[in-house]
Amino acid sequence: MAITGFSAYVCLLIAGCFCCSKAMPTKLKQEAVNDRPVIGVLTQIVSDEVLKPFGRTFIPASYVKYMESGGSRVMPIRLTLSAAEYETIFRQINGLLLIGGAADLETSDFARVAKIFYTLARAANDAGDFFPIWGTCMGMQLLTVLVAGENLLTNTTAENIAMPLNLTTEATSSRMFEGFPSELMMALSQEPLTGNFHHYGLTVKTFQENEMLQNFFSILSTNIAENGAHFVSTIEGKRYPFYGTQWHPEVNRFQWNRKLNFPHSRHAIQLSSLLAEFFSNEGRRSLHHFDNPEEEDSSLIYSYTPVYAANFTGYEQLYFF
Repeated sequence: MAITGFSAYVCLLIAGCFCCSKAMPTKLKQEAVNDRPVIGVLTQIVSDEVLKPFGRTFIPASYVKYMESGGSRVMPIRLTLSAAEYETIFRQINGLLLIGGAADLETSDFARVAKIFYTLARAANDAGDFFPIWGTCMGMQLLTVLVAGENLLTNTTAENIAMPLNLTTEATSSRMFEGFPSELMMALSQEPLTGNFHHYGLTVKTFQENEMLQNFFSILSTNIAENGAHFVSTIEGKRYPFYGTQWHPEVNRFQWNRKLNFPHSRHAIQLSSLLAEFFSNEGRRSLHHFDNPEEEDSSLIYSYTPVYAANFTGYEQLYFF
């Protein structure tokens, strides 16, 4: 049977592919990747009277948008579930975000539930089951309390101020900042790219005097508070994929109150974008999953509608539960 020109081309192409495939090296073992990561976000107890009519707990929409912009989906986690229910959720999600806010870091429901996930995450990572945690502002403070076993925070007020970071030598070799353009790393240490809205923090002196914190975390950056206190502003776990920023990367792209110092420069947006992608990529390394698609869909934030709140809070939108 005669071979047409097109058929001959296909034959040559197939032959060429088989030939090339023998010469191309293949990676026998590749790290498993989950392209549908779900990040759990602990809710916060509503304490402001103006918010109480809307619900018992809430999550600012900026955190949700931040994680979604990095390539993750969000599952809100209530603070009223049982330990068994939290263990089930842990097996379903691919990372945990501890957001900023106001709560007692030792006695609150927020601290209690965070400790459950922190304990599960340490055990999982020890067993080779990758699971990342990120703490922002109060979330980072809580991570230090969980690691140290006590609250070592002091007054490090930096309220409504954007600052550059005093990067340490560990920052250049960190996982968090790996792959950052040199221009952005320079801007990070020179331009006010990080929004700060806190009254308490961990001083560098306290960190250096605590063996558990020193063994667990690397300090990636520091800053100076309004009272002159030298505080830790960015941390990264040495052995565990646990990360913390005393500043708020989510506000750079998703908060717009004119009275608040939210950084919106080109470099500030780039910083927020890269960190969201970084933590989402950490989540992609976790193979936890829901047992069925229906349960997964019903657990995600998409089932809820955010409330416009810019006219009575510093947030643009809030999710209530």
